[in-house]
Amino acid sequence: MDSGRIIETVSDTRASADFFAFLKKLDSAYPEQPRIRLVLDNHSAHIPKETRSYLETVPQRFVFVFTPKHGSWLNLIESQFSKMTRSMLRGIRVASKQELIDRIHQYFEEINADPVVFRWKDKMDETYIV
Repeated sequence: MDSGRIIETVSDTRASADFFAFLKKLDSAYPEQPRIRLVLDNHSAHIPKETRSYLETVPQRFVFVFTPKHGSWLNLIESQFSKMTRSMLRGIRVASKQELIDRIHQYFEEINADPVVFRWKDKMDETYIV
């Protein structure tokens, strides 16, 4: 499903339970096939026992690709957060946490109104002679 849509979630923490809930949200949002590939940083919430137990109930549903420790630029969501911060969050004042959450959801609704499919490109087939 190459729709280009972003499936977001907002939570108070970065705990394993939040990641686990997000995986379930992704699982229900996409058709059974193909596999869901996730590019992840090495945050401890991505590999706890609860997550591994859930993954055993949906074998081969998810493929995790972990970025190097200092390679946040490889993680597309980091770029998306940066863009959101520059375009939507910069200079705003909110009256409540709920208003901020609502603005974040609105931002992604606007992005998803005209989604762009990102295609990774590599040059692995090219040969470089030094």
